[in-house]
Amino acid sequence: MQSQPPPQPPQQQDEQFRTQAELDAALESVRGAPRAVGVVEMIVRRPERDAREVLEEAIVDPALGLVGDNWRERPSRSASDGSPDPERQLTLMSARAIAAIAGGRERWPLAGDQLFVDLDLGLENLPAGTELVAGTAVLVVSAVPHTGCAKFTARFGSDATRWVNTDIGRSLSLRGINARIVSGGVVRRGDAIRKR
Repeated sequence: MQSQPPPQPPQQQDEQFRTQAELDAALESVRGAPRAVGVVEMIVRRPERDAREVLEEAIVDPALGLVGDNWRERPSRSASDGSPDPERQLTLMSARAIAAIAGGRERWPLAGDQLFVDLDLGLENLPAGTELVAGTAVLVVSAVPHTGCAKFTARFGSDATRWVNTDIGRSLSLRGINARIVSGGVVRRGDAIRKR
């Protein structure tokens, strides 16, 4: 397990921000991702705010989310009791999209997603309700959209946030997707992730 330092302030990252032209040049690669069976490229746990741990394997549980992640401590604005949103239990992001946005793998965890996968996450390929098998776990794609936020902009730049939120960006789910855990299990880096 590798712990990642908290994100650096934006002024220290400006030289690493990708331009709109650089991001647009990556679209062909993103569109070339496997549609049926892909690979789990990275697993990240968020034990507390702005902390990241890169894992070789993780246990995912329908009640706990990714075990050791702080999802359960994140209250949902839509729940009257403030409980965590099960439709946002896990977030998956395209390894090809994050590589275009962040560059080197050491910066991928800054996105805040738990699973980085080489799989077509686009709406046409994975509409809400699609089941995915990752390792021994079963997930279902949520209808709740995953969009870029202020933290994403601070870490990757305003061009990246605009890119993921364009019509093309949303149709390809460039910012990623939310998922709920249907059946718990173990997910390891290098495991297959496939549509069921």
